[in-house]
Amino acid sequence: MESVSPLIQKWLEWDQDPTTRAEIEQLRDSNAVADLEQRLQKRIQFGTAGLRGRMAAGFSCMNSLTVIQASQGLAKYVKDKHADSASGGVVIGHDARYNSAKFAALAANAFIAQQIPVYFYSEPSVTPSVPFGVTHLRAAAGIMITASHNPAQDNGYKVYFKNGAQINTPMDVEIAQSIEENLAPWSGAWKDLQPGEYLHSDAYKIILPLYTNAVWQYAKSTVPEWKQPRPFVYTPMHGVGGLVFPDLCRSVGVTEFTPVPEQVKPDPDFPTVSFPNPEEAGALDLAMQTADREGKTLIIAHDPDADRFAAAEKVDGKWFSFTGNHVGVLLGSHLLENLKDDSKKVAVLNSTVSTSMLEKMAQAKGVHFEEALTGFKWMGNIARRLEDADYKVPYAFEEALGYMFPDVCYDKDGITAAMVFLAAQAKWESQGLTPYTKLQQLFREHGHYETLNNYFRSPDPETTMTLFKAIRSGPYRTEKTLGPFKILRWRDMTEAYDSGTLDNKPTLPEDKSSQMLTLWLDHDVRFTFRASGTEPKVKLYIESCSASRDQAVDAVCKTFLTVLKEWVLPFAPTMTYSKEMPTSSGHLFQISE
Repeated sequence: MESVSPLIQKWLEWDQDPTTRAEIEQLRDSNAVADLEQRLQKRIQFGTAGLRGRMAAGFSCMNSLTVIQASQGLAKYVKDKHADSASGGVVIGHDARYNSAKFAALAANAFIAQQIPVYFYSEPSVTPSVPFGVTHLRAAAGIMITASHNPAQDNGYKVYFKNGAQINTPMDVEIAQSIEENLAPWSGAWKDLQPGEYLHSDAYKIILPLYTNAVWQYAKSTVPEWKQPRPFVYTPMHGVGGLVFPDLCRSVGVTEFTPVPEQVKPDPDFPTVSFPNPEEAGALDLAMQTADREGKTLIIAHDPDADRFAAAEKVDGKWFSFTGNHVGVLLGSHLLENLKDDSKKVAVLNSTVSTSMLEKMAQAKGVHFEEALTGFKWMGNIARRLEDADYKVPYAFEEALGYMFPDVCYDKDGITAAMVFLAAQAKWESQGLTPYTKLQQLFREHGHYETLNNYFRSPDPETTMTLFKAIRSGPYRTEKTLGPFKILRWRDMTEAYDSGTLDNKPTLPEDKSSQMLTLWLDHDVRFTFRASGTEPKVKLYIESCSASRDQAVDAVCKTFLTVLKEWVLPFAPTMTYSKEMPTSSGHLFQISE
């Protein structure tokens, strides 16, 4: 207990939340040294994703004290390093999770203490309304209290800069340093939020109508004439989308939809889903049951903070759930087909782990394409850079159900994605197409793109590092083979190497803190192997483009088996993985023992 006694004392000196104080006191009184060490010896890390983690007492968790500390550090950073924009204020929103409203109010106190105006969203809000609010109000920064689609016990703290995009390196390091310098709660840090000249507590009532109008105007602008979409079922997955999207639909005359009754109201317990993420197997089961009961063949879904969007369609009597890549190219094709003639050059983006099909479609239209590292912190800032170079950037996406429309905001935006998808669906229907048959048409035109994504669960960071070190020291780069495949190009973002460029330097920014390899193989196969920054996983994203679905399926399955045999089993045999997984077309790939 001696090793943690000073930390216990410091926690109890600073923490005024009775719930988390009691947690630490109970652990102290029961002599739970290992648990106390885990909670108190390391701080929750502030990075480009802000904060995210389990809600519990301790410096390593999400709680009132760590939110106060992060907010004090961010407020001082804005005041000291960006004094010219500090008077523009900060936009603070929150979702409907446990403690989100309390965390948002505690964050607001820190900025008010620095005489920085706070545009406070008093009601549960959708995440994209915060970056929208930042750009609309010309604010210095934005904060969204949300853990997106994480489990119920988690929460998070997401930060935007004055350009409306998520913060990126090196700003995260500078903010983290400022947090370390402002750990002791300031006077008034624990008080209830009080009215005053620096608090604009009615901000959401003002911003939300402006945001939903911008969504509607943008969606409507993507079609020559707005038509009514097919009747659909809607689920917000127990999140805040249910407070916004149904009303938006009704306000513009879209009334033929049925919300999933068990999931339409916010519920921080997420009682009907084991994991509140539309990507997860089974997450749309209730929506499908509702649709079958109502005789509807289209499903529209959001994750709990409504920044992600998913869709499913009944095809030949069975439900087909579109992957993030499917929706990405469907929305991309719709926007590319409806570009307005103007003087600006056009650019679209997606991340390096997303389908390369968008690049092919953009090239066919003479549109500039850029690849980004994973995350909208990259794509939002790249979009801003391209706009400064006189490009128009209508769209960017990532395979994890994230779609960005810079005309509305510079982050993923499930509300806008849903409205644009409905506009596109109605247009396709007038052409005798459904979203599914439109996708098949795109495959016939550009080649059949098949993906197989999976992950290996790592027992510890050392195992992950050993795996990547062994891969790099192996013969693959020099011999240019991986099992039965020829390696056409090798890119290592950790070591800033790319065999496909003239100077062998990647065009993407290097990231020595992460582990990421991308290989291009013969048979038109590309895959990325990377360590997750937030979970104990090594993720594998495989894509093949072939003339037929069967050829593409065969190529991605062979690639997975090759990576498993050549890399994972020899170098990291303790890693676990799923023995069966679906490809993007629904083919179930099973690994026999």
